Amino acid sequence: MAETIVIAPGTPSWVDLASPDLEAAIRFYTALFGWTAHRSPAPEAGGYTLFHAGEKQVAGASPAMVPGQPAAWTTYISVADADATAARAAEAGAKVVMAPTQVMDLGKMAVLQDPTGAAFALWQPGAHKGAELYNAAGALCWNELATRDVPAAERFYTRLFGWGAKTSGEGANRYTEWQLEGRTVGGMMPMPAMVPADVPAHWLAYFGVPDCVGTARRAEELGGSVMMQPTPIPQGTMSVMADPQGAAFAVIQLG
Repeated sequence: MAETIVIAPGTPSWVDLASPDLEAAIRFYTALFGWTAHRSPAPEAGGYTLFHAGEKQVAGASPAMVPGQPAAWTTYISVADADATAARAAEAGAKVVMAPTQVMDLGKMAVLQDPTGAAFALWQPGAHKGAELYNAAGALCWNELATRDVPAAERFYTRLFGWGAKTSGEGANRYTEWQLEGRTVGGMMPMPAMVPADVPAHWLAYFGVPDCVGTARRAEELGGSVMMQPTPIPQGTMSVMADPQGAAFAVIQLG
């Protein structure tokens, strides 16, 4: 069921794409998900573009900030105080990639790298609260950390955000649900063995689709690649793919 979410601190609240070819990325995602793209006219926004599913903003995109920066989706976690949270993260072993920075009247952001190497961002809301739609076709459905050091990641995130870690399975099949006040807000899994060693730990964004098989086929027609073919899981059918510039993301057809 589609829902407009109320975003509490400690909740993954937004995702955006940094791409070396923003125009190509906009063409790909609007064709794949049926999104509309709305670019900010403010010069200080640097071309930042909001993607909408219907009337709701669901994700963002911007040009890559530095030459050679790979295309990637970033998960943002809502916080009450970006400065204090970034300081605590550094004390807990994170690298502060971008110090807390005010983004016009929209909010304050920081970019961090957790102790296992996964990049993510903090978002202290101002005028921009985060995604306006969740758990629907074309909207963010899930944020998942893949890491080669699950215990270290668990120590870090539970300390930083006060998350609980509800774990099931063993070894390669171990899966952790991140919980905030008893509510599941994301997941974590060990990095699959088939993933090349040079692929760092990372957060993966999942978007809802009405037809996983059809979306995978369409992604390839649009110049993307399917990294994991549509696969049934208890929650539905999911697939991992990459856009033409190489940014990885997942889709899920909810059961």
